[in-house]
Amino acid sequence: MPKIRKNNPIVNLNLNVRGLSQSATLQINERSNELIKQGKTVYKLGLGQSPFPVPDLVQEALRQNAHQKDYLSVKGLLPLREAIAKFNFRHQGIICSPDDIMIGPGSKELIFILQLVYYGELIIPTPSWVSYSPQARIAGRHVTWVPTTEENDWRLSPEKLDLICRADPDRPRVVILNYPSNPTGSSYPKVRLKKLADVARKYKLILISDEIYSLLDHSGQHVSIAQFYPEGTIISSGLSKWAGAGGWRLGTFTFPKNLRWLQDAMAIVASETFTSTSAPIQYAAITAFEDRPEIDQYLFHSRRILKTLGNYMTNQLREWHLTMPTPKGGFYLFPNFNRYRIQLANKGILTSFELCESLLQETGVAILPGMDFGRQPEELTCRMAYVDFEGKLVLEKAMTEWKDRELDETFLKTYCPKMIEATELLKEWLDSL
Repeated sequence: MPKIRKNNPIVNLNLNVRGLSQSATLQINERSNELIKQGKTVYKLGLGQSPFPVPDLVQEALRQNAHQKDYLSVKGLLPLREAIAKFNFRHQGIICSPDDIMIGPGSKELIFILQLVYYGELIIPTPSWVSYSPQARIAGRHVTWVPTTEENDWRLSPEKLDLICRADPDRPRVVILNYPSNPTGSSYPKVRLKKLADVARKYKLILISDEIYSLLDHSGQHVSIAQFYPEGTIISSGLSKWAGAGGWRLGTFTFPKNLRWLQDAMAIVASETFTSTSAPIQYAAITAFEDRPEIDQYLFHSRRILKTLGNYMTNQLREWHLTMPTPKGGFYLFPNFNRYRIQLANKGILTSFELCESLLQETGVAILPGMDFGRQPEELTCRMAYVDFEGKLVLEKAMTEWKDRELDETFLKTYCPKMIEATELLKEWLDSL
């Protein structure tokens, strides 16, 4: 009998997608979960997911709106956009209208659509969040990485930004500024923001200020660069980090009025792709953005927990000669293992990827290599997300038994034991090199 010839379709992927791998943060989370299923103890410091529960009154609002089933406006539910406009004024003194705001299924999606509709170069400080650059590649945009230094807490230098722009001053550009920073935990003082705003205005840059961690600024004193460059700054935010609602997928963009043309173009693409953000989630999010004392208390105690834990781990690891910025917000550390370069090389570890692999295999501590955040492979930097604790329990204890007490090492050892264990295991591993 003649053989049946298989005629499978040829694999022809878009060249902008070919060779891309899954997002590093999602990949480490799935790998950690697989190791746990195999019975291994894993300390999940890879995925940057808030450990805290969604505030109770916001959960209740979702239950009350589970029946909402209609398609909503592409730009978002009007009462929600009204609440966000008031939220922006309450927290940053920024005057905007509901018409200046767009809602999407996560700020990640909104950032991607902006890159798709705006034809310009993308400028990103490095280290940066893992998805900015791959999104630009998918959209076919040119990326310019701006190196930063550890001595400057890995922050974008106004002088460096000016140097990049001056060679072609009229070139259309988008700059992404993320602070408090993922992956470094550092932030920007007012004086630095004002200087960056001056450069942005000089070259008419579009600035995406990714402030998804703004309400987790450990001092509670986050300042938006939109205060200093209102005409060109788009504020990116959402519910995922400060409200513990990553899986809800609700992001927000606040545009200046003179960029309405860009907002409208994004809305056209949104209408042909995601249509609108989940209706029950949008209705529930109104409660999250309203001025409520329960939300203020939730944030106050979330910040004090993260500040205490971040400072404790930083101090412990510095005693073992790791260097890193003191975290100013969010829940990340960006330690540099350069002090151990020779010892690591003797074990055959020459890159940040190999460092993280060895650490995971030998200790169960899962962290991400600096190369995933745009650093050179041979630079021995890594990102640690200090989120492996029972957020609901820890928050409850901080709000009740420890409400009027300073959080300390005793609190951390009692209620965040896996974070303490992970720190000790890392120190022991360094000792063994």
